[in-house]
Amino acid sequence: MPQTSSAAFFSSPARVPAFLFPGLLSALLLAGCGSFGTGQAYEPEDFDSTTTHTRNYAASEAQTCEAARRALLSQGYMVTAANADLVTARKSFQPAAETHVEVEFRVVCAREGGAGSASGGRSTVAFATALQDRYGLKKGSNSASLGVGAIGSLSLPFGGSNEAMVKVASQTLTDERFYDRFFTLVERFLQGGGPDMPADAEDAPKPATRPAATTFPVAPSPNRG
Repeated sequence: MPQTSSAAFFSSPARVPAFLFPGLLSALLLAGCGSFGTGQAYEPEDFDSTTTHTRNYAASEAQTCEAARRALLSQGYMVTAANADLVTARKSFQPAAETHVEVEFRVVCAREGGAGSASGGRSTVAFATALQDRYGLKKGSNSASLGVGAIGSLSLPFGGSNEAMVKVASQTLTDERFYDRFFTLVERFLQGGGPDMPADAEDAPKPATRPAATTFPVAPSPNRG
């Protein structure tokens, strides 16, 4: 009886029934996908904490956002937008010779209810988020064409080079200590106050209203003949 080598067995498609090919193909695809890992970037988002990006203050929205604006300015951030309920700012960093980092800070101020607060029902929650963009230096050399008779043209490297900063990563900062230092600084500016700190709309003096004038009926004058 002729012997069949193992190499001939695996190399011959006739040895594997046709109905088994779909199953084998699926198994190979699953094995290949498993080698790349199944982890997702958003898996740590368990939504179990509300203290990292938020802080409550006994102040109005305008006062809280103004304190946030001053806190960012004091740390070298360039404010790009500021109003009664929103502040955005940017700051640039250079951690390495060929690496550039930009941090964009965004603060949203929203009124909170509750008559039992220390400020007589006036409370604001501040939401802070910092986005970090990382840029890397991309280098590319120039080339020049040189005509060489019957051969045609040759592409030779040129002396100069093109360099450009390209974004290589973008990530929301989640370090609780980073935000805690910011919120503590906002609290300091709120406590410091100042004459130019915006007043709460509820505390603003109301315009005085004059009482309505009282009119009396006038008796008709007698006709004189």
